[in-house]
Amino acid sequence: MLGIFGKKSDHPLADIKSAQEVLEEIPKNDALNTVQELTSWIESIIELADDFRLDHEFAVLRLFDEAAQPHVRKLLRDYFSMQPVSKFQENRLWTVLNGFYTHSELVHHDVLTRYRNDWRGASGLKPDLALMAARGIAAITGRLKLAAARYALVEPGLWNHLSEFYGHAESHGYHDDAVGLYPGVPGNTTARQEFAGQQLWYGVSAGVLNPLQEHITERLIAYAGKGLRVDDQYNANALFVFDLSQPTPPMRVASDATLHPALRFVSVGDALKQLEALAKTLEKGIVPDNVNFCGANYDVEMVRDILRRLTDNLTQPLPTRRNPRRKINVNLKVANGFFKMLEQADVGLNFFNPDTAEIWDVEDISATGFRSVIPATRVDGIKIGSLIGSKPENVQHWGAGIVRRLSRDEKNNMHIGVEVLSTQIVGISLTDRAQPADEDMQIALYLNRPADASGEAWLLMRPNSFSPNRSLNMDLGGKGYLLLPLALVETGDDYDLARYRRMEQEGSAE
Repeated sequence: MLGIFGKKSDHPLADIKSAQEVLEEIPKNDALNTVQELTSWIESIIELADDFRLDHEFAVLRLFDEAAQPHVRKLLRDYFSMQPVSKFQENRLWTVLNGFYTHSELVHHDVLTRYRNDWRGASGLKPDLALMAARGIAAITGRLKLAAARYALVEPGLWNHLSEFYGHAESHGYHDDAVGLYPGVPGNTTARQEFAGQQLWYGVSAGVLNPLQEHITERLIAYAGKGLRVDDQYNANALFVFDLSQPTPPMRVASDATLHPALRFVSVGDALKQLEALAKTLEKGIVPDNVNFCGANYDVEMVRDILRRLTDNLTQPLPTRRNPRRKINVNLKVANGFFKMLEQADVGLNFFNPDTAEIWDVEDISATGFRSVIPATRVDGIKIGSLIGSKPENVQHWGAGIVRRLSRDEKNNMHIGVEVLSTQIVGISLTDRAQPADEDMQIALYLNRPADASGEAWLLMRPNSFSPNRSLNMDLGGKGYLLLPLALVETGDDYDLARYRRMEQEGSAE
């Protein structure tokens, strides 16, 4: 084995044949262990790169990276599952996936850096530059997806790497060269397509969707990725802008922004037509095989709802704040989740000690929401869509809200944005209209204000309680009401939020 190290070497990565033998000896029956072992070999590539020719470094990286992909897709299916895994398993999956994407991205970036520095063997890499860039950007997307799943702060250097991958591809004219991203992944892609999809996905998802929604959104955007546009001139249809000279997360395009040559504007382009066609197929109850969910089978209705939200984000202007936020310093007692909130409501349960409630400091507040900054160690289990009960100091009643925004700062504090559903919740009893027996009674939370005259009832209920074909009887304030189902507004891990038409019945609830 001469010529790679400049002298005879027995290192197993010094020769493609011996590297292939290493690969064949790695057990393939456990995806977690397989990805861990392959990651350790990928990590060792960068440690030995000073002794490699550049074309050999990429050849070895390509060998181990491609071998890992089927197992990585298996772990992604397990991590972004419709059925939540245990906290222990979630941590194991996250750690292994994050380690793989991190080391894969770092070695791809090392290849790019050495190519730019004309490392020996650089000329042999030219045919693979487009593949190197597309995979490097895809690895960054993987790192971002794992960070977003934990609402984590993204290392600034990652945006620098993204700028270098795409900037080099564009300046050297290979950003539109079509390549197959990985064996087993249908269709071709380009560096431009990977860059545009990543920008759009991160811009509409990070900090406002839960991990499963983020994953499905990223896959839907990748499905329509060929239609996305990246322009170096201001485009009135552009949604996000990325600065190649001072890289930061993608920003929403503002018409009054200062323009300069390093800005890249990302717009939906023809991708919207593909997403609209996909929506029509989903309406028929079919998820097309060419939508790549890494082999997972997701509920059609859930995919349709996520696609509808994505399309709205891509076509509608950003919502303007209806109510001004004001700085305030107030303490909130907080109950995390539907069943903790039931314990606080006036339904005669009375087995929860309010003195043990979590206390949050509110940073700012409006008529429709509030923001708290809490050490991450105190908010385990909080995620986008979590149901939050809250009671300000010196207020007698509890309110209800849903977590809409989450982000983590450099001090490991979680910034939690909560949309307020109601400032006063009331515990109520419900029975099935068709089977009003006592054993069928369930407890729910009534969200309407006391003087509400809308003729509707908004309820928080146990998960999977709402049925569009089931009317309910409700007891409230000594009166009986008939509730006719209108819509399931939202679902969470432990609740249904539903709307009913409310009709007062003659006589008392009794």
